Amino acid sequence: MRRKLIATVAAAALTLALAACSGDASPLPGSTAQPAPETSTSAPAADTSCNARASLRPSGALPEPGRMPAGSYMATIQKRGRLILGTSQDTLLFSSRNPFNGQVEGFDVDMGRQLAQAIFGDPNKLQIKVIGYDKRVSSVRDGDIDVVADTMTANCSRWKDVNFSTIYYEAGQKVLVSKDSSAKKIEDLGGKKVCSAAGSTSYLNIQAVSTKPIAVAKPAFGDCLVAFQQNEVDAISTDDTILAGMAAQDPYAKVVGEKFTEEPYGMALSQNYPEFTRFVNAVLEKNRANGTWTATYNKWLGSFGTAPKPPAAQYR
Repeated sequence: MRRKLIATVAAAALTLALAACSGDASPLPGSTAQPAPETSTSAPAADTSCNARASLRPSGALPEPGRMPAGSYMATIQKRGRLILGTSQDTLLFSSRNPFNGQVEGFDVDMGRQLAQAIFGDPNKLQIKVIGYDKRVSSVRDGDIDVVADTMTANCSRWKDVNFSTIYYEAGQKVLVSKDSSAKKIEDLGGKKVCSAAGSTSYLNIQAVSTKPIAVAKPAFGDCLVAFQQNEVDAISTDDTILAGMAAQDPYAKVVGEKFTEEPYGMALSQNYPEFTRFVNAVLEKNRANGTWTATYNKWLGSFGTAPKPPAAQYR
């Protein structure tokens, strides 16, 4: 009964969050994302043909806000009057909708605001578009948005379609189960239904586990949480940061095991404008050095403990 009650509350909260979407002028995550098949006999081999953490080196000093170089993509954004950020609305602490004011907020959103500050001198010149997890690459490639900051793992496969910034957060995949579960790691869930978001690396990682958990795809992680609370799936597996936000919403859930993957988060950017990637990396470099990154961590993730050192930049 307690699990069913929580599921009802969670479903209602999700409905309220989606109803508040009109201000984003973008499709809801569930309206376009198509779930992958619930089962698969194999997962694609990891592509390790590059150093996915290495990005384009900044070139010179950052221009003053409001004075972007002529002909650059930053000048295009400046002329438009806003930076368009693609992100989710259901990843608590990173990018989730505040139920009181309807705004999408979190660590990832602040990464976008810091770019807007660098371009305009105003962090509020930011337009947020909510996108599905499986639209993060295509939205950048097709020019619908300027940058994705959405708990997105930089990997070699994605580098073929988009550029990534230097790494701005280090995460790793774990598992969320009910508090009465005896599972202590992902391998203990062989034959059990484990949910993750369609189009995420987490979904592929579940498929690769030797004991063969049954990977279940949902359009977004909020849908996974509702499915878990309604007993449609036995567990959820994704980045530890995302799971921590879910556990905070469900007192009958727990996160178990050690990280079994490395998930370095980068911001996705178009390959057509390498100068913009270099600009973003210069902003990140400045914010690592001046304490902005640490302040952002403490603001959103301070409950996890003392802020670690920001991920060191690597360049190609």
